[in-house]
Amino acid sequence: MNLAMCSSWRQIRVIAGKEFRDRIRNRWVLAVSLVFGVFTLATSYFGAATQGAVGFHGVEALIASLVSLTIYLLPLIALILGFDAIVGERERGTLNLLLSYPVTRVELLLGKYAGLAAALSCATLAGFGLAGIVIAVRAPAADWFQYAGFVVSAVLLGCVFLSLAVCASVFCASRTSASGVAIALWFFFVLVYDLLLLGALVLTGGAALGPLFPLLLMLNPSDVFRILNIFGPGDLRTMYGLLSVFPSGLAVPLFLGPVMLAWIAAPLGLAAWRFNR
Repeated sequence: MNLAMCSSWRQIRVIAGKEFRDRIRNRWVLAVSLVFGVFTLATSYFGAATQGAVGFHGVEALIASLVSLTIYLLPLIALILGFDAIVGERERGTLNLLLSYPVTRVELLLGKYAGLAAALSCATLAGFGLAGIVIAVRAPAADWFQYAGFVVSAVLLGCVFLSLAVCASVFCASRTSASGVAIALWFFFVLVYDLLLLGALVLTGGAALGPLFPLLLMLNPSDVFRILNIFGPGDLRTMYGLLSVFPSGLAVPLFLGPVMLAWIAAPLGLAAWRFNR
């Protein structure tokens, strides 16, 4: 049993390593890192330009701006990265070749996801790390911890949408349909879900949905990411209206972190079930 598990992990590491090296070779990680780095540095310096000031003005305002940017940009990048992970191999005719090797379908799926997640995480850490240098120079140590929490939550958000993309890649029959599903997922979770939730809340007057609202927010990983970034000082908490409907006792990383991990595991588990069939 132990030998089988060791062999399985070895196969997953090999596949993940190849996937990661492929992304490094085509400079995908570098490109995404530059995008995150440029946007983050611009936000940290010009974030207060509308109030007639430039320069670093505190980590609270920086994180509030970066959360909005990250919610729109990072899920889209993750979905584009992973939507053809399996269906692309099938269309190119290389999937059967890969499965002819001594590797199971689950090992192949997990290996490809792990490699893509490593590439996306490296790009995210490198890009946001540039602003981390600015914070390290100009801010107290407490701000470092707060900014590090934001970066970790951003990595989790990217891994969630990458998991959704890989799941779509398994279920779809072509790259075209997989790309359409990926775009639909982005629109639903980033743009549509909260509008539907707020509309339902207004129509019912809050009587029916009010007690369920915190639970419904956790059904959207983008909302979980927002709430994860309100555990800082009071100045940051006032920038999020979600606190008025989400219990402050639950708005902590020890509770919401596992929720994000569940969001990663559930689509992967569904993809593995479908891929085995």
